[in-house]
Amino acid sequence: MDVWRRLLLTVVCGVAVAGIYAAQPVLEPMGRDLGLSAAHTGWIVATGQCGYLAGLVLLVPLGDVVVNRRRLIAVHLAITAAGLILTASASAAWMAVAGLAAAGLFAVVVQITVAYAASVSPPAERGRNIGVVTSGVVVGILGARVVTGTLADMWGWRSIYAVLAVLSLALATLVLVALPPEERPSRPAGYGQAVASLGGLFGQRLVLTRGLIAFFLFASFGTLWSGLSLPLTDVPWKLSESQIGLFGIAGLAGALGAARAGRWADAGRATPVAGLALTLLVLSWAAIAQLPWTLWLLIVGIVLLDFAVQAVHVSNQHHLTAAHPDRTSSAIGSYMVFYSLGSALGAAATTAIFTTHGWAGSSILGAGFAVCALAVWAADRRLPRASENVRPDEAGTRQAREETRRADQAGQGANNPRVP
Repeated sequence: MDVWRRLLLTVVCGVAVAGIYAAQPVLEPMGRDLGLSAAHTGWIVATGQCGYLAGLVLLVPLGDVVVNRRRLIAVHLAITAAGLILTASASAAWMAVAGLAAAGLFAVVVQITVAYAASVSPPAERGRNIGVVTSGVVVGILGARVVTGTLADMWGWRSIYAVLAVLSLALATLVLVALPPEERPSRPAGYGQAVASLGGLFGQRLVLTRGLIAFFLFASFGTLWSGLSLPLTDVPWKLSESQIGLFGIAGLAGALGAARAGRWADAGRATPVAGLALTLLVLSWAAIAQLPWTLWLLIVGIVLLDFAVQAVHVSNQHHLTAAHPDRTSSAIGSYMVFYSLGSALGAAATTAIFTTHGWAGSSILGAGFAVCALAVWAADRRLPRASENVRPDEAGTRQAREETRRADQAGQGANNPRVP
């Protein structure tokens, strides 16, 4: 896959996910304008996550049914734009919520995009390409904070969703023009069978353990980013929306610092890297908790947290795509169900905790989620595996190298299609 197509897929992921998280730095003015109390503003973000969860179950399996994923990506982007337009023009809370739910529902274009990238990548480069494309998710979540704050100060919070809608429509057109269709066999399964297989994946140990790690990982992530604007707009800081949005730059630095996570996964080090990253996640909350007294330690904590989240997220997806190369959409979709539930829990819980226990309570909550993620990782390492003698990352890497060797010997990449 060439660099420009990789960049396009990365931008698709970033814009799609930005629609769910764009409200985070403007929760206070958005909630006030729509008539919501401070304790319930977290549900603005949580609603998008609930729509996202429904999309993971109902729409992601289409990626394993529809032969032309390129066209599916374009359709999802167009419908996402419609939901964003509804939110931008909302005159009541229910309209904004309905628009965000629709945008969240079709934002699962991210998973179909990642599956597309995995399917057109040779096995030896799969982790690298997944890492680059997936970085668009974190860039979208955190970069949206910077842009959101600036746009909100200039033209109000509604302008954010209008801009994202325009970008989504432009990307839908560009995807159809710039990306070739995949070289996939004719329709491998019916929709009902694909949805049923998605449910079956939840019973597999690999999906369950990686999913639980993602659940607690993104609950911790959501606790920070959905709650951060509340103490920063309060005394002693009294920051504006654009100033709060600048903290997204620190998050971007951390996330992009983990860009090599895909290469580490290709080298067979996904599991130890995830353990180290989860340890850093726990430690990051010790710095983040100092927000009432210093912003410098907060910035350090943000960098550590987002580095950890991105490194673990890429490692998890590498495990799953290596284990299920024929069902990449469903494998990633089942994993992202846990991501969505965790993000929604963190978003809803942090605003409620902050109103009663302040930032100290939110910090304990975020650290607790991080400890749980690390505990799941450690338990999975210690428990014996019934049917395998190697770790998933080693097995996936060996399989990838063997597939590459066979393709080279045959003089063709029949099983590992490349984008021309």
